[in-house]
Amino acid sequence: MQGALSHRLLALLNRWVGVRETEVRALVWAFLYFFSLLAGYYVLRPIRDEMGIQGGVENLPWMFTATFVAMLAAIPLYGAASARFPRRRLIPGVYLFFLVNLLLFYGAFRVVEDPAWVARVFFVWVSVFNLFVVSVFWTFMADLFSNEQGRRLFGAVAAGGSAGAIAGPALTTGLVQLVGIAELLLVSATLLTFTLLCISRLLAQAARLRGSGAGEPASPGSGDEGAATRGLGGGAWSGIRLLARSPYLLGIAGYILLYTATSTFLYFEQAHIVEDSLAQAADRTALFAAMDLAVNILTLGVQLFVTGRVVSRLGVGVALGLLPALVALGFGVLALAPVLGVLVVFQVLRRAASYALARPAREVLFTVVGREERYKAKNVIDTVVYRGGDAATGWVFAGLTGLGLGLAAMAAVAVPLAVGWLALGVGLGRRQEALSRGTDAAAQQGDRG
Repeated sequence: MQGALSHRLLALLNRWVGVRETEVRALVWAFLYFFSLLAGYYVLRPIRDEMGIQGGVENLPWMFTATFVAMLAAIPLYGAASARFPRRRLIPGVYLFFLVNLLLFYGAFRVVEDPAWVARVFFVWVSVFNLFVVSVFWTFMADLFSNEQGRRLFGAVAAGGSAGAIAGPALTTGLVQLVGIAELLLVSATLLTFTLLCISRLLAQAARLRGSGAGEPASPGSGDEGAATRGLGGGAWSGIRLLARSPYLLGIAGYILLYTATSTFLYFEQAHIVEDSLAQAADRTALFAAMDLAVNILTLGVQLFVTGRVVSRLGVGVALGLLPALVALGFGVLALAPVLGVLVVFQVLRRAASYALARPAREVLFTVVGREERYKAKNVIDTVVYRGGDAATGWVFAGLTGLGLGLAAMAAVAVPLAVGWLALGVGLGRRQEALSRGTDAAAQQGDRG
């Protein structure tokens, strides 16, 4: 009876997400890993957005710049660590570092007397924390799963994050009035601690995943057991050099840069429109949490039932292009009607498309590059390029508004950026397909040899 039930469950999972029997355990632990990671982050996100307003909307460009500087400081430290430590120590070490930071912030919220200062530092820290831990997560996934497995399973893996991103705002909304802001940091720390268990179980599944890929080429370097158990070598700044030498990686960096530029434009529009529309801090925090909840419910449904089919059948380029097409349309509407209702609908749809389609497709791009590019150059793209785009766009926004452009005009400026972003996404998808065919051919030639 139990065997028949397990068989039916496996058949159902196979039909929904295309998972095979030897991949189920890894998929479950990856799902739980991303669930706990994003639940912990989304407990903090509404607090961060409110801290951004408390720190002064006029100070947002400075806070984005401070985040970029913090990223620049962190990159050589991470590069040196990845050069020295093997995967089994590097990945949990990153999470332990941020866990200690979170506990220190808990103490600061309890004792520091200058709330504006703490608010600004916390805003910067959460912005660094989010990108780093999610970047390391997806690097680990691209290292464990092959290109073919990623196309089938990354949508379901991402769904774990969406489920966690539903739980996080729900916890914040339900607990903030009962326990206060400081204690929510302990809730986030508990969830972050659980990721360490998930990492250990996924490391134990690595060999099983390689075995399940019989007949399918693994990601470059992922099948090399020696490479997985030693540091990558190289220098602290190797990721930047690898990025500069690769047109493919530079294309991904350009895609990220246009993504973050349009996102930052919309974030600044959001800050101004929400501040003008809602006077009370509690009302603004509740709106941010409600938007997070709506985004992640929508995202979860798309990831479970749509993402894998779109990426596998229509291709990575289509999945990468859908988000900028939606953004171009959304900014066009916002230019005509820069009001709270339009902003909320646009932001919810944009973020859902980003998490459900563009992000999993973007991570598939890294399954056809080598291990050093995956751990070092990818981290530079996900952190320095991302936050550098934030900082630069923040000052561009401030400069244009200083010249007298209103919110409607600023939305119109973002439309051509989204059109260029669309063309780049389609081109990257085609290049990934070509590299994937080259990897497959090399693997088959190796097998015949």
